[in-house]
Amino acid sequence: QVQLVESGGGLVQAGGSLRLSCAASGSISSIDGMGWYRQAPGKERELVAAIGSGGATYYADSVKGRFTISRDNTKTILLLQMNNLKPEDTAMYYCAAAKAITTAIFRSDGMDYWGKGTLVTVSS
Repeated sequence: QVQLVESGGGLVQAGGSLRLSCAASGSISSIDGMGWYRQAPGKERELVAAIGSGGATYYADSVKGRFTISRDNTKTILLLQMNNLKPEDTAMYYCAAAKAITTAIFRSDGMDYWGKGTLVTVSS
């Protein structure tokens, strides 16, 4: 089992920055990759960024050039640096981990472990 706890959300003005953190504990060795998802009211949950065990990354088109995902050397901390935030970035952001990264990560059921989320609100 893996436990994930997010932090770093808050209220920020458009154009500002936030850094989200996700602390992982438990059976870390069972994790292949990790990612950040977000869900805004009335919208589907979407994959924002993901990183594999080898360091390969993926970003949704909507955040490319603005967000950066990273993982520390111990693979216990997942970060999402969010720059040039826009009002449309407002959402609950969730940290997730997968036993095996496949194309299923583009669906939320492609992840095996989830945090409770941290709220990001970007004012216009």
